Amino acid sequence: MHDAAVTEPAAHGGHEPHVTYTGLDNVKMAMWAFLGSECLFFGALISAHLLYRNRTGTGPTRHDVYDLEFTAVSSFVLLMSSLTMVLALSSIQRGNQARLRVWLMATVLLGATFLGGQFYEFTHFVHEGLTIQSSPFGSSFFVLTGFHGTHVAIGILMLLTMYTLSKLGRLPTRDAGKVEMVGLYWHFVDIVWIIIFTVVYLFP
Repeated sequence: MHDAAVTEPAAHGGHEPHVTYTGLDNVKMAMWAFLGSECLFFGALISAHLLYRNRTGTGPTRHDVYDLEFTAVSSFVLLMSSLTMVLALSSIQRGNQARLRVWLMATVLLGATFLGGQFYEFTHFVHEGLTIQSSPFGSSFFVLTGFHGTHVAIGILMLLTMYTLSKLGRLPTRDAGKVEMVGLYWHFVDIVWIIIFTVVYLFP
């Protein structure tokens, strides 16, 4: 009876995660389900681009506009942000709030650098005559990469939210799961870009 009285509050307290019948946290299961639907979404966009990549009409082709070296550097920057995200999660799990904020802000800056590079690339493409209306190739390219850029921007907002909560003292170590969920989303965005970069820029 004494054990039951001790464990019952812990089971119904506000700090214990709610778990599913699989033993996994409900929030984590929801995030994985969301990311699964995102896989289907990006799979459809990538498939559309593969279908239309050679339908350029009178507009420029990918060989006329792509700057592979520049995009490779931008891709490396985004890939490095996954490392800083891992370090941010490790910091909060160790209870180091200062380090958490450092690595969160580093991830934000790397993501923002990637977006800046993507904006420059889009501007260059438009200057070369490739727009979302110039050809089916242009439409599929801008829709695919534009939606990915939007996901990166959303991820940056999520990271800034975590940073603000930590700064206000509202992100204790017991809430490390929140950072983990943001990290899952961020790693997904990075992995999707690796696939996009390979398919869009490297496939002959």
